[in-house]
Amino acid sequence: MVGNQVQRRKKTRVLCLHGFRTSGEILKKMIGKWPESVLGNFDYDFLDGPYPARGKSDVESLYDPPYYEWYQVNKIECVHFEECVAYIEDYMIKHSPFDGLLGFSQGGMIASVIPPLQREGIAFTKVPKIKFVIIISGFALLELKSGPPKLLADVYSVPIDCPSIHMIGEKDFLKEQNYKLMKLFVNPFLIQHSVGHTVPRLDEKGLETMNKFMEKIQEMFPQELQSGLGLKSAL
Repeated sequence: MVGNQVQRRKKTRVLCLHGFRTSGEILKKMIGKWPESVLGNFDYDFLDGPYPARGKSDVESLYDPPYYEWYQVNKIECVHFEECVAYIEDYMIKHSPFDGLLGFSQGGMIASVIPPLQREGIAFTKVPKIKFVIIISGFALLELKSGPPKLLADVYSVPIDCPSIHMIGEKDFLKEQNYKLMKLFVNPFLIQHSVGHTVPRLDEKGLETMNKFMEKIQEMFPQELQSGLGLKSAL
């Protein structure tokens, strides 16, 4: 079945993980500001987090509910992270294959750890290897008093050897954490922008960087990404 799906599909498939107390529909609207030359080359799947928001959403004045959370963090521990991983893995198994991941904020943190969880054989072992990640305002999970979730014990122990592109805003209140996460990857691509903790529009320079990133992916996985990404000609 999976093999037939790979043969039939025409676009590179990307699983999209939204930010804290937002939703898949909100992330869909946020990246909708990107040009068709980028959007048209992907088949996006927007997943909602497993838990309804347990507090006020920062986007209430901009986007309608419902709002969701992937996991919760307090000053002592990270709650429900293992359940979140199991939830995403189950979805990926049922809707496989996915070529890449796109994550914003909390979703970017999760997207960043899925390749090393695969590497360590801890989770996501029943789905195809993730070939690339697109991380927007992502961050590495902060050290907590009780330590990170057990699943994350080894994911940052060695550089993450998965092609990645990181979008980081000059006014993002998590900017330093954005860069900290980016430095955990091998040869990451970077799109810098002038706004804050949001999905930015892609200007000419950003489009050029995205184009180079996707050309690299196509070169690394020419057989798996049979459709081609076509960004160079689109720009």
